[in-house]
Amino acid sequence: MGFMSMSFSSRTVTSLALALLALPACQHAKRSTTDRDASGGLTFALAIHGGAGTIDPSTPDQVFDRYRAALKAALTHGHDMLAGGASALDTCEAVVRLLEDEELFNAGKGAVFNAASEHELDASIMDGATLRCGAVAGVRTVRHPISLARKVMSETRHVLLAGDGAEVFADQAGVERVDNAWFDTPARKQALERLQQREQRDKRGAQAVPTDRRLDYGTVGCVALDQAGHLAAATSTGGMTGKRWGRIGDSPLLGAGNYADGFAAISCTGTGEEFIRHAIARSVTARMQFGGQTLEAAAHAEVFDVLKKGDGGLIAVDRSGKIAMPFNSTGMYRAAADSSGRFSVAIFGGEDEVGDGVQR
Repeated sequence: MGFMSMSFSSRTVTSLALALLALPACQHAKRSTTDRDASGGLTFALAIHGGAGTIDPSTPDQVFDRYRAALKAALTHGHDMLAGGASALDTCEAVVRLLEDEELFNAGKGAVFNAASEHELDASIMDGATLRCGAVAGVRTVRHPISLARKVMSETRHVLLAGDGAEVFADQAGVERVDNAWFDTPARKQALERLQQREQRDKRGAQAVPTDRRLDYGTVGCVALDQAGHLAAATSTGGMTGKRWGRIGDSPLLGAGNYADGFAAISCTGTGEEFIRHAIARSVTARMQFGGQTLEAAAHAEVFDVLKKGDGGLIAVDRSGKIAMPFNSTGMYRAAADSSGRFSVAIFGGEDEVGDGVQR
């Protein structure tokens, strides 16, 4: 079918056009990171997420307390790194490594099971100052996929390695390895069993569209602005419960679920296929670069005007340290901090993201 005869929705056209037009040169990205807005007086900022989805507000408080404690620990670590002069890239990797070791989240230790009762992990990382980036998909024995993605960026001339090839590279890269069963957790196993029971009742089986997003939420991410004015983003995930056929979502795809340039750094979470279709992460910075929109306006437009209700959300920070964390699902595990003293952890909409009572 020719291009002129294809049919697109208005929201698809908006995102696709912005994404295709927004292919910045590295030189431009480097200039942008030095052109900082000093009006806010921020020297560093970061935001993290632990996934968006159907989060039940009636869940016992002690469960939410565990999530808040995990987010607080990761946020504290990232804040202290940036305050001490660490780079945004190093901070994003370190924070995501912590979240990959927390079994509450769908990344690393707490990764969901695929249809074969195994784990396939995806991750990506990007340096906004240079547009250098690295990603891995479908890795099975790498304890910290985000660190392998960093090595793809720094030690190869490639961007994305997948499956067996990524495992071979992991052998050479010297990253920590574990048995696939190390990622097992009882809660994720139960989620797979519930899904399989529904698939048996549904004639479409694996072709059925998942109706319970609680099976999948938990993807983790971090975006940061460092004291040098550089931006970075990192995202890691176990993917979708019961996924088949080597399915890869948006997290390892730069421009879809993760992106950083001289305008902003973005990490996404939610229904990966939708973030891929609309190139959500890159479209946020494209709106800023070509449309002159603020970070808040650009992020809000992508989440609420392009994505459908329930698709998820994103975290973002721009070159002046402004943070946006919009989501269109029931909740999104998120936290943010900056050099002004902001230090917040939140789960549901309506919580005070500037300072919700969480103490350091």
